[in-house]
Amino acid sequence: MTWLAVILGGALGSAARHGMNLMTARALGSPSPYATAAVNMIGSLAIGVIAGALAAQRLALTPIERTLFITGVLGGFTTFSSLMIDTLTLWQAGAIAKATGNLLAQVVLGCVLVYAGYRLGLRSSLD
Repeated sequence: MTWLAVILGGALGSAARHGMNLMTARALGSPSPYATAAVNMIGSLAIGVIAGALAAQRLALTPIERTLFITGVLGGFTTFSSLMIDTLTLWQAGAIAKATGNLLAQVVLGCVLVYAGYRLGLRSSLD
């Protein structure tokens, strides 16, 4: 059952990430690291909210539900490997400042958002 949760959640998360890629490409005229940044920030906030709500016992998830949402959906949605290739692509194109900014912004903002989400999860009623 655990594998099914990972597979189903991963498919949902990956499909959502692809949708974000398409929306960003349409809005900006070409693929860009902004889609990767958006999913990484949304994922950071979401996992923080879930972790905080679990810690505050405001949300109860079975082990299968945790696997479905955290490992599956958020694992399929967030894109660390895409962050790395986007950064490398910018670097190789000579956009060193953009590559560095892309990496630092996503890591720092991701940390801020996971903490903010955690604090929000501690205070909100999600169940």
